[in-house]
Amino acid sequence: MSQPVVIVTGASTGIGFESAKLLSANGFTVYAGARRVDRMEPLRAQGIRVLPLDVTDEGSMRGLVATVVREQGRIDVLVNNAGFGSFGALEEMELSEGRRQFDVNVFGLARMTQLVLPAMRAAGRGRIINISSIGGKFYEPLGTWYHATKFAVEGLSDSLRLELKPHGIGVAIIEPASTVTEWGRIAAEGLLASSAGGPYAAQAREMAAVLASTGRLETSTRPDVVAGAVLQAATAVRPRTRYPVGRGAGAITALRRFLPDRVYDLAVTAVLKRIAR
Repeated sequence: MSQPVVIVTGASTGIGFESAKLLSANGFTVYAGARRVDRMEPLRAQGIRVLPLDVTDEGSMRGLVATVVREQGRIDVLVNNAGFGSFGALEEMELSEGRRQFDVNVFGLARMTQLVLPAMRAAGRGRIINISSIGGKFYEPLGTWYHATKFAVEGLSDSLRLELKPHGIGVAIIEPASTVTEWGRIAAEGLLASSAGGPYAAQAREMAAVLASTGRLETSTRPDVVAGAVLQAATAVRPRTRYPVGRGAGAITALRRFLPDRVYDLAVTAVLKRIAR
């Protein structure tokens, strides 16, 4: 069999960038898509096919998938990584921002999946790998829209796994803990812009400090470690349904299963205060 073909969305930085590199190094023909094509030039230099992709634009998504099918004749793996985090008090955030969060994190993921499935069904095999988060298992103040999207990705993926199994297509979820990327800095800046001057100001300052801490290696996990989980999910004969990965990911998800809500609320609050100091 020739090299398996994979599409990685959101490949301009962080987990997507590292996943594209690692998959290519392990024998995959990689198509990397993102809005910031210039940020993917190092991937192009490694022989990875780099294409513009906006997961909120139908034409952009259709164009990328059509290019892959035309050039390779098949799609073996889709890594749905494109996403962002929008933080702020629900009372103060425009509904349009919530819709934008869902458009990227949920509907973009769903539409990319719809577009690759005909080729996978025709081949009788394939794999969908959705980058969720431990944020799909727990929650934080001022993260209503972001956590809502990640909870949605979890439920979508579980249902999808069952409906695609008869067609030979597997579904795996990657659940990273805080990762050393620009994600936290951007989310913190957005949070302060939306909620720093109102009734939620104290919480906003605390949560912004927590989000900004995700850029530090001593408190977070390198994106190449998460990429390793992506590679496992893409190559395992029988992949796990979920891959919690990163510092504290396993503990956080385990505690969520066993602790009552009110106790977990106290635990989350205590941990956030400690990180914010």
